[in-house]
Amino acid sequence: MANIVGWILAIVLALVFSLAGGVKLIGVPAMVAEFAQIGIGQWFRFVTGLLEVSGAIGLLIPKFRFWAALQIGAVMIGATVVNLWVLNVPALASLTAVLMLLALVLAWLRRPQKG
Repeated sequence: MANIVGWILAIVLALVFSLAGGVKLIGVPAMVAEFAQIGIGQWFRFVTGLLEVSGAIGLLIPKFRFWAALQIGAVMIGATVVNLWVLNVPALASLTAVLMLLALVLAWLRRPQKG
């Protein structure tokens, strides 16, 4: 059962983060504006997009799923903090927090087993 749940979570998160990272990488105007508002620079949009897309790919490869889920979780921790304290968008922070929790659940399901 955990294996089925893991695959479903992996596929759903991979779709979400392929899309989310993709719009950042191709420079959708809303993403360019959002990252301009963050104030770090557009390089940060590219790094975030690369982390999301590479994480999405890793989620679909069982050997890398644990680390990819942690990567996605870490990106979503950052996104939640930025959405709360920089962009002041609590609704978006709620979404990124849920995505973070789902990624961490997947990481827990795929954690390395001792022995």
